[in-house]
Amino acid sequence: MESSPADHAKSEPFHTVTPLLESWALSQVAGVPVFLKCENVQPTGSFKIRGIGHFCQEVAKNGCRHLVCSSGGNAGISAAYCARKLGIPATIVLPESTSLQVVRRLQGEGAEVQLAGKVWDEANLRAQELAKRDGWVNVPPFDHPLICVAKCLGAKTVAARALACTRESKILSEVVEDREAVDAMQRFLDDERMLVEPACGAALAAVYSGLLGRLQAEGRLGPALASVVVVVCGGNSIDSRELQALRAQLGRS
Repeated sequence: MESSPADHAKSEPFHTVTPLLESWALSQVAGVPVFLKCENVQPTGSFKIRGIGHFCQEVAKNGCRHLVCSSGGNAGISAAYCARKLGIPATIVLPESTSLQVVRRLQGEGAEVQLAGKVWDEANLRAQELAKRDGWVNVPPFDHPLICVAKCLGAKTVAARALACTRESKILSEVVEDREAVDAMQRFLDDERMLVEPACGAALAAVYSGLLGRLQAEGRLGPALASVVVVVCGGNSIDSRELQALRAQLGRS
């Protein structure tokens, strides 16, 4: 008996193996080879399809009949994409501040969109209520063992696994200015012809702003780096007009 497309979707990974590319432009800035892990070319536009795809496949195997996710963007898009591939409905609960661009993308994936609250925590409470319905499963945007560690800029608490990583490995946590992140977005667009969200701009700013060199000068980072890898996490909440609006807001236009 032939398997259905939904059965096939439960076994084949939803994410793709993304390229690791050397960037000449960023290598010139850093003084060492800089490689880009291009998660922005995932089918959902960001790295979040990796963990969320695995989670959705597992709950579908266990009888889930409806997925619900609280997300202001990339996690919700990944959940909606998985639901469509699995042939089950999805409800995505978003903060009221979510852009129309993201709402349309979710609806294009066939998901029902609900707006609840001003911040992610409030939308998440609504998603948890919906998940109490029979056959419904809540898809955590970032904090679950099957999903592992992701980022959630609107969350007020740290994922348990992310906190554990700080105790297991040497991690330097640094803050970059908004203007540095937005400047990095523009430079990256010019250098590599890729448009990414501010969260990715923050990672790129570690190279473009000279942060790596400052950490080396302070003795917090080794003086001889063999190479640097930047995860280009991607993102859906950005277009050329939004980038220019951010630049104008920060006085960078």
